[in-house]
Amino acid sequence: MPTNIEIEKVMQILKERYQEEALMDGTTRKDPFLTLISCILSLRTKDEVTARASERLFARAKTPAEMLNLKKEEIAAAIYPVGFYKRKAEQIIAICRALVDKYDSRVPDEIDELLKLRGVGRKTANIVITMAYNKPGVAVDTHVHRISNRLGLVSTRTPNQTEFALRKTLPKRYWIVFNDLLVMHGKAICTPVSPKCSICPIAAYCKRIGVTRYR
Repeated sequence: MPTNIEIEKVMQILKERYQEEALMDGTTRKDPFLTLISCILSLRTKDEVTARASERLFARAKTPAEMLNLKKEEIAAAIYPVGFYKRKAEQIIAICRALVDKYDSRVPDEIDELLKLRGVGRKTANIVITMAYNKPGVAVDTHVHRISNRLGLVSTRTPNQTEFALRKTLPKRYWIVFNDLLVMHGKAICTPVSPKCSICPIAAYCKRIGVTRYR
C-alpha cells in the first residue's frame, strides 16, 4: 500500500495534470437537482450522450415540480438514447414525486437520505453531496475502482468496497476531487485494457496490480 508521502505525490501530479479540466467539466454541478438527474442519466451511458440528453431535458424542466408537469413519454423522448431511457423516465418521475412530497422539493444533502430515493446508489449519492453540496464523500465508479486497486491503494473486489476502503486510507482533503481526477486519468491513460503505462505521469508510484499487458 502506498505511503502517505506517495499518496500526496500521486495526488499532486494528477491535480497538476487534470485539475483545470476537472473544474471546467460540466455546468450543472452546483445545482443539487440537476446534478442528481444527470447522474441518473449517466448510468450505463457515454458521457457525450448524457450531456446532450441532460441539456434537452433541462431545457424543459429544472425543478422537481416542473419535471412532474411533463409526461413520462415526454421525458423519455428528451433523454433518448441514454441507456434504459424508458426506465429512467419512470425513475425520474418517482424521484421528483418523493422530493416534492417528502423533502419540500429539496435534494437531501446526506447519503443515507439520498439512498432512499428510487434507483439512487452510493456513487450517485456521493457525487451529489460532493459536487453539489461540497461535503466530504468518495464517489467510486469503474475508473476509481480499477485505478485504486492498480495503484495498490486498496485491495477490493467491488466499487462499494473500494469506497469504504478509501474512506480509511485516502486523506479526507482529497475525497471530493478524487473521483474527477481518476475518471479523467482512466479515460486518457489508465484504460481498462492495455493501459498506457509508458506515458503515465504516476507510473513510478503504481504497483500495476492486475495489469498483465500495457503500452
